[in-house]
Amino acid sequence: MPPKAAKSKEAPAERPILGRFSSHLKIGIVGLPNVGKSTLFNTLTKLAIPAENFPFCTIEPNEARVNIPDERFEWLTQLHKPKNEVSAFLEIHDIAGLVRGAHQGQGLGNSFLSHIRAVDGIFHVLRAFEDPDIIHVDDSVDPVRDLDVITEELRLKVCSVFDVDLYLGMESSGFSYILCEISFVD
Repeated sequence: MPPKAAKSKEAPAERPILGRFSSHLKIGIVGLPNVGKSTLFNTLTKLAIPAENFPFCTIEPNEARVNIPDERFEWLTQLHKPKNEVSAFLEIHDIAGLVRGAHQGQGLGNSFLSHIRAVDGIFHVLRAFEDPDIIHVDDSVDPVRDLDVITEELRLKVCSVFDVDLYLGMESSGFSYILCEISFVD
């Protein structure tokens, strides 16, 4: 048996409760193609990336930093005198549209889903307005169906990353659900 490692006299640093500790958060804007993701991105970031009336106008994700104003920041830095003064900011990613079958590579599927892995949280954009001049990938506006497509594709991609068994079912409310039984291989 190898000798045991000597214990450090210093207490281990506490890990943040919610994952990594940082002054910023990465948010990905997701949704079906042509529902307004790039328009929302432009509004939040004050940029002017193309937001056209055709699916997959965005191929590679657009990224921008948005400072989060906090009136307490100057007071806190004077009080605590940190080595570096870094105000909080939000890193926003405009991710290409997701389509049914993305977990199997449909549309920009695999690259879309890999871009989502790079963010800390996702912001779903759903279209809930009728306008015959604006194309919808399913030819009809149904935000509940669209949310189901996005959620199902994300779940199926998570399940495909692990060695899993899928169970499809129907809840009493009528909503379909997918359970993933994850088995880790040693």
